[in-house]
Amino acid sequence: MTTVAIVGCTHAGVFAATSILREHPDWQVHVFERNATVSFLSCGIALWVGDHVSDPKKMFYSSPAELERAGATMHMRTNVTNVDVAKKTVEFEDLESGDTSTLPFDKLVVTTGSLPVVPPIPGIDSGHVQLCKNWDNAVELKERAADAKSVVVVGAGYIGAELAEQFSLIGTKVTLVDALDRVLANNFDKPITDQVEQRYRDHGVELALGEKVTAFRDNEDGTVTVVTDAGEHTADFAVLAIGFRPNTDLVRGQVMTLPNGAIIVDEFMRSSEPDVFAAGDAATVLYNPTGKPDYIPLATNAVRQGLLVGQNIEEPTRKYMGTQAASAVQVYDLSLAASGLTQGGADRRGMDIRSVELTEDYRPAFMESTAPVTSILTWDPEDRTVKGAQFCSTVDISGAANVVSLAIQSKYTVDMLANVDFLFQPNFDQPVYYVGAVAMKAAQA
Repeated sequence: MTTVAIVGCTHAGVFAATSILREHPDWQVHVFERNATVSFLSCGIALWVGDHVSDPKKMFYSSPAELERAGATMHMRTNVTNVDVAKKTVEFEDLESGDTSTLPFDKLVVTTGSLPVVPPIPGIDSGHVQLCKNWDNAVELKERAADAKSVVVVGAGYIGAELAEQFSLIGTKVTLVDALDRVLANNFDKPITDQVEQRYRDHGVELALGEKVTAFRDNEDGTVTVVTDAGEHTADFAVLAIGFRPNTDLVRGQVMTLPNGAIIVDEFMRSSEPDVFAAGDAATVLYNPTGKPDYIPLATNAVRQGLLVGQNIEEPTRKYMGTQAASAVQVYDLSLAASGLTQGGADRRGMDIRSVELTEDYRPAFMESTAPVTSILTWDPEDRTVKGAQFCSTVDISGAANVVSLAIQSKYTVDMLANVDFLFQPNFDQPVYYVGAVAMKAAQA
């Protein structure tokens, strides 16, 4: 009887457990999770803060009971204290009873996810500084949102951007702080982030960009002051949302990792050690726009990698196709979507790529209403392969990112993308769909 130990059970862990049991229903699959819940969709936290969630219980798509019915042995509220890869043992402690035990395993699956980046800044341990990652954080944020008159959000990536928007919509005074000089700077280029920043200003959000936080200071009146290298911002509380790091200390030094600790996996989700697999935020992904391993913590990556663990855990059978990190976000009335490399992302990686921008209405002028779409396409000037795209409009343009994601994965050139047979119907688009139009502009550049 093969025994599998799965450490961590959010997205990658849930899908690894179900896929292993589907492929091997007679195996013993032990799932270890520190929290009392599994499968929490943390991407819904900001929406819950803004009262846009029908039922917070629906922010979970699975449960310990459901995994038990599938055949897993669940160890909830259990902390894994030690993993010995060479001896193939997992030591763990029941957080309720304090009991400790050891489980020998044949296969180990590391799906421990990620942890919020919490730099050693003076005062960061203040009770007025809130994280935004798990269910407990979500509950606390929702409770604070009911009474707080002001908040400082530190970090203008996806999480911080959404929180700032939702807080402002419920009447909370918001200051959005980031060390970079633009909001969503790692996700979109300036022609799009300029539009987003104007929306924040229109809704009264104070943008403190290009400011590095140096300290948090509690005040006698119960507020907190966020000190930066350019000034101070005081509010009822602060939210720290500056990114994530792999939660892989349990196996650090026992398997090969990137410098940040992400476990390097091959195309079959195997680590550098036999019988040790990893998936999700704890692992690397193959980033197709560069062709190299990268660290991109996204639920979509975690789900696909988790599924592959079950298909490959006995014999390598199905290869990982890689990721383009396609994603989208809604900020006020703006829909933003992207896939692959931005010009800024390529510049940070020292890559030579080209980009072109196009703004045009998404459907014909004779329609009673239409709206402009900003499209940005990036490509390799040598082989002309598509490397990425970004889209922004007040209409839903999210599907365009999926189109480009497929183009990148299929190694389309800009010339090929410009000649794809896209539909035309006045309710939906122009005679030349804006994805094709921006590709045509790139092909002629």
